[in-house]
Amino acid sequence: MKNIITVMKKEFARFFGDRRMLLMIVLPAILIYVIYSFMGTAISNMFSPDEDYAPWVDAVNMPDTITQLMQFAGINVRHIEEHEVEGVKEKISLKETELCIIFPPGFYEDVAAYDAQTASGPAPNIEIYFNSTDPNSSDVYRRVYAILDAYEASLANKFDINRSNENADMATAEDTSASFISSMMPMLLLVFLYSGCMGLAPESIAGEKERGTLATLLVTPLGRSELATGKILSLAVLSFLSGAITAIATILSLPKLMSHAEDVLVTNIYSIADYALLAIVILATILLLVTLISIISAFAKTVKEANTAVMPLMIIVMLVGVTGLFSSGAQTKLAYYLVPLYNSVQCMSGIFSREYTTVNIVLASVSNLVYAIAGGFILTKMFNSEKVMFSR
Repeated sequence: MKNIITVMKKEFARFFGDRRMLLMIVLPAILIYVIYSFMGTAISNMFSPDEDYAPWVDAVNMPDTITQLMQFAGINVRHIEEHEVEGVKEKISLKETELCIIFPPGFYEDVAAYDAQTASGPAPNIEIYFNSTDPNSSDVYRRVYAILDAYEASLANKFDINRSNENADMATAEDTSASFISSMMPMLLLVFLYSGCMGLAPESIAGEKERGTLATLLVTPLGRSELATGKILSLAVLSFLSGAITAIATILSLPKLMSHAEDVLVTNIYSIADYALLAIVILATILLLVTLISIISAFAKTVKEANTAVMPLMIIVMLVGVTGLFSSGAQTKLAYYLVPLYNSVQCMSGIFSREYTTVNIVLASVSNLVYAIAGGFILTKMFNSEKVMFSR
């Protein structure tokens, strides 16, 4: 154990004494914070209504009293006929107009005759059509809904608003950005995590082989299993440090990313449990990545060769991260959470969209740790191989 600790101290001294390597750990975290904060500002501009826009609504059979309420709230009303509704809905989907409200014929009479206690049928229903991807449409929809809701409360729940109307939102699937954002963040996070790990392992193993210091250590009385264990543990500690910094940067940047889009994005409020699970996933992913890169670096003769050899792994990591863009949410089957790296993307997607199962996240994290331990045994075997360690 004394020799293992000595190796770890040597690795820590080399790492913390090299500003370039420290930058490799801190830089991904800085990039995550800056990019996510920038995305938050972009989302705010995307989903904030124009400052000088005049809200208009197209209404069918709107009573005069409600028309006056709308106008008093600064909302202009344009009365249309029922045959014009489809054309207006098309304009809403194209963001050429904001809102369409359809009142049933004889609305006042139906409201007056309706009694919630004795009625055998549903209350009169008002249909509202809007486009959630249009900031102006979303804003006027909230205002109109608030007016009608207050008016309904004054009538003791005499009518409904958008009852069972699943097609009220005229936004197209391509325009909806909520799922896109929650799918894009795991990809960015996985790439940044890989970048941080890539600055650790190649320099620690291939770098020492290139400088000849690793060969010197291998011919000393120091046991090779002790050397391998010391290397693995030191890289594990440093990778956990990298993961912790990245997790903190992600946690600090999420409020900036989500603060201006609460009404549009699915992920608007994160609890402490969400942050804790995200940190666990990041740390387990970091450990797996650094183990994989260490194994590849052990085959390389120089740091340059190691960096070239890990390029295919980088491509795999990017492809795995991109898979999150093509899914509507996190997978539910347990088998997916046993696939290394892919399970991390699914966990992150689930946490960002708040549609996750704790069991799946725990399973993915444990499986990644098991894979990392197995990789550690492989790396130990490689340290015992003369052909691998003394090839220069």
